[in-house]
Amino acid sequence: MGDYVRQLPHHGSRDMARRPSAVMRFHIDVPLLLLLLVLGVFGLLVLYSASGQSLEAVYRQGSYLLLAFTIMIVAAQIRLQQYASWAPWLYVVGVLTLIAVLLVGVGAKGAQRWLEVGGFRFQPAEIMKLAVPLAVSWFLAGRVLPPRFFAVIGAVILLAVPAGLIVVQPDLGTSLLIAASGLFVLFMAGIGWRYIFGAAVLAAASAWPVWLYGLKEYQKQRILTMFNPESDKLGSGWNIIQSKTAIGSGGWEGKGWMQSTQSRLDFLPESHTDFIIAVLAEEHGLRGIILLMSIYLLIVLRGFWIGAHAQTSFGRMMAGSLTLTFFVYIFVNMGMVAGLLPVVGVPLPLVSAGGTALVTLFAGFGVLMAISTEPPKAST
Repeated sequence: MGDYVRQLPHHGSRDMARRPSAVMRFHIDVPLLLLLLVLGVFGLLVLYSASGQSLEAVYRQGSYLLLAFTIMIVAAQIRLQQYASWAPWLYVVGVLTLIAVLLVGVGAKGAQRWLEVGGFRFQPAEIMKLAVPLAVSWFLAGRVLPPRFFAVIGAVILLAVPAGLIVVQPDLGTSLLIAASGLFVLFMAGIGWRYIFGAAVLAAASAWPVWLYGLKEYQKQRILTMFNPESDKLGSGWNIIQSKTAIGSGGWEGKGWMQSTQSRLDFLPESHTDFIIAVLAEEHGLRGIILLMSIYLLIVLRGFWIGAHAQTSFGRMMAGSLTLTFFVYIFVNMGMVAGLLPVVGVPLPLVSAGGTALVTLFAGFGVLMAISTEPPKAST
């Protein structure tokens, strides 16, 4: 069974002959671009305060944003069919680099996650955040949808191999994000509820063995700290306690921009990276959080709109997976800062300082724009 293609009704040769607008020629999705620009500027303002009014931190993050926007525009120019043809090769290269990390990778703080080539260090796991949903979408797009049993098994293998290689680095947070990106493709492909229920039962049954034999001691400690941070107030529970204090002290209106005492007095570690939303809550209160969440919501809704109007099943699955993965970034970061999830080191998109994850996210947004501006195929 071939892939489905959305078709537009005929409205006469004059309509079909209309020249595409400049926006369409450059494959720019204007609503998505404007939302990302607003969020990027908002994030720089928050970072300026969270970093202790460091212009150097703002300039560095601004350069990352400029690079990320450039990559997004370049990625948007590539036709969706080209992404589909590249998907298996990008996946293979990504898996090989993950194997290379285990063999000759560079370690830091007890983790071996980087490769160094010519003095340049990079984290191959970031490649898989885009390679896995591309590969799973490519694998399923040429098959009957909803996917049948063997197609589901094949897709699970595609996402499990890189996820497993990343777990042993160890990097559990990134591994779960990558596995989720592949599972989201399956969900968007219309996987049956019996598979979802079976996966939930399997996950519940394996929870105890994973706790006993699969998690390292520091990972277990993070989970236990989530339930009772006061058990180690000056140790593993310090970050959560201070972030909750910052969030609660902001109230509705907040203390004002650059008036965060928790970050200014160094009570809140990682205040400009993973825990930056606690600074936002303290300075701008619940109003600031609602504003940020509203921007995020509009971006997510735009991503779903793009997926709903995609021309092919490959585009639909990719758009859905990229959008849901972006949502998971937000959900996990906010959850861990609020003490509802274990601390796993997931940055807040476009707000936390950092460049690698930002570039990966914007490459995904570029793919979304390519899907959004894919020209419709004329019906025959």
